[in-house]
Amino acid sequence: MIYYVVAIVLIAFIFDFINGFHDSANSIATIVGTRVLSPLAAVVWAAFFNFTAAFTAGELVAKAIQKGIIRTEIVTPNVILAGLLGAIAWNLITWSYGIPSSSSHALIGGYAGAGVAKAGWSAITWGLKWMQTLSFIVISPLVGMLAGFILMVAVYWIFQKMAPGRVDTFFRSAQLASSALLSHAHGANDAQKTMGIIVGLLVSVNSLTAAETGFFHHLYVGDEGIPLWVKMGAYTAISLGTLFGGWRIVHTMGSRITRLRPVSGFAAETGGALAISLATHYGIPVSTTHTIAGSIMGASATYRFSAVRWGTGFVDVLFLAVVLDLLPFREINGILTDIGRQIGDPLQVSPNQ
Repeated sequence: MIYYVVAIVLIAFIFDFINGFHDSANSIATIVGTRVLSPLAAVVWAAFFNFTAAFTAGELVAKAIQKGIIRTEIVTPNVILAGLLGAIAWNLITWSYGIPSSSSHALIGGYAGAGVAKAGWSAITWGLKWMQTLSFIVISPLVGMLAGFILMVAVYWIFQKMAPGRVDTFFRSAQLASSALLSHAHGANDAQKTMGIIVGLLVSVNSLTAAETGFFHHLYVGDEGIPLWVKMGAYTAISLGTLFGGWRIVHTMGSRITRLRPVSGFAAETGGALAISLATHYGIPVSTTHTIAGSIMGASATYRFSAVRWGTGFVDVLFLAVVLDLLPFREINGILTDIGRQIGDPLQVSPNQ
């Protein structure tokens, strides 16, 4: 039944692709909204810098997902599959309605929901990582908002004597750098979540794959950390997803929250990138979607408070999407895990084997 494991790994990469597709707005909405780059050029730019994170980012977020969400001893291929299918379904539903929901929350909620459906609430590893993950649902958008606001104030102060036309020209170039920084931060945090899920799956079937030879021996995970093929596969999948883009969400992120200029786009992207990179450094999985939404609002609020469309921005993005992200997963994954119980886990390995 080794092919079952391979199929779930492929589904995990499909989720990662959909994550990039769904979250491409995080990286390109501001630079498209300010018309610094065309949509096509923007997605190529974002996809490239998504992938560069493979060579600079660590593994702390991946390890937090693998070990910090549910107890590792209850993880089975069916639990992983249920979590992935729930997250994929929710991403596609929100994408179809153009709602900038969080793929991160979808995956974490799906994984936790599958664990609860299998073993009850004791499946959850209540501890530091859960405290960080839950608190940063609120904190990361606020940090992004504060960073965007402070950066925008600093830009006003530094460039106050420069002619508006020269400021606009300067920040059209600067926004290329800030967009690259944001895309890199997005790839570094989000691709690691899929890596953590795949490693959790492979560890759960180590007793099965240890004796494999040839190609399938690569499915065995020892103590050396995340296999290179998992890392490269995750970053490739999310980069390709970004390349294909999610244009419905770009409209919401780039124009419905507020209208942007290159200078505010630079502040928003840099603020969001700093907030996401800080979380990645400490191994905290965060919503890149909600963080950049917060930084966009922070940068725009420096014009005047009413410049932010709080009705379609704040409520839809930071309240409605957050709540909807986490609510349905116990029910969805309970159904999927029950189906798995009925058909049996084809990789349930006896302790004596």
